[in-house]
Amino acid sequence: MALARLASTALDCSEPAALAEFWAGLVGGDVAFTSEDFCAVKTANGWLATVRIPDYRAPSWPDAAVPKQMHLDLAVDDLDAAEAEALRLGATKPDSQPAPDRWRVLLDPAGHPFCLSSQIPE
Repeated sequence: MALARLASTALDCSEPAALAEFWAGLVGGDVAFTSEDFCAVKTANGWLATVRIPDYRAPSWPDAAVPKQMHLDLAVDDLDAAEAEALRLGATKPDSQPAPDRWRVLLDPAGHPFCLSSQIPE
């Protein structure tokens, strides 16, 4: 029996509201709570929080000068369509793509790397 269950994933940033809107649009969630320093996105699979951090520095992936600390892997049906929509919502695509035929690495508006993949089993 599990001692705990995953309740939320929190992403550090400088602009919580903008980052929450990005993630809500990308994963089909709703921004359920907003304050100056913290926002919460309710998704079908749990909560995603965005938290203001003073002097936030975005990860510098793939360069490790500022480590990424963590990243999210998102399962998609159509890799090209998902990438196009993520870019439309405000993601950026770094030049380094380790396996673009299997997954795409993108950066959210605060610089956090995340991967889109059509090869993640259910």
